Amino acid sequence: GWCPLSPTGAQTTQLLVEPPWRPALLWDWVTLTCQGSGTAGAPTWYRGGQHWGQQGRDHLTVSESGTYTCDRADSGLSPPMIISDDDLVLQVQARALLEGDTVTLRCRG
Repeated sequence: GWCPLSPTGAQTTQLLVEPPWRPALLWDWVTLTCQGSGTAGAPTWYRGGQHWGQQGRDHLTVSESGTYTCDRADSGLSPPMIISDDDLVLQVQARALLEGDTVTLRCRG
């Protein structure tokens, strides 16, 4: 399922990732979703800090590695999401973590 990267109820833009692991791996056919706290307007997408060509879409499938963010008029700029094309990556579940939580890590290569 979709995994928010900010605590539930926060009035900020969230960048959701599927499959739900960070850093996301390009070869996993990653889908990003830009979610705001309201319904105002379409998101603006950025890759590496520059406007990216997928404007106005809430969901997109990533085809290039890089650092992605999205911006929504109702809730602002999302935290960054790194999409990696490295050959060997240590991943953590993409969800809000609290002290004392059990964390699952996985090594992908």
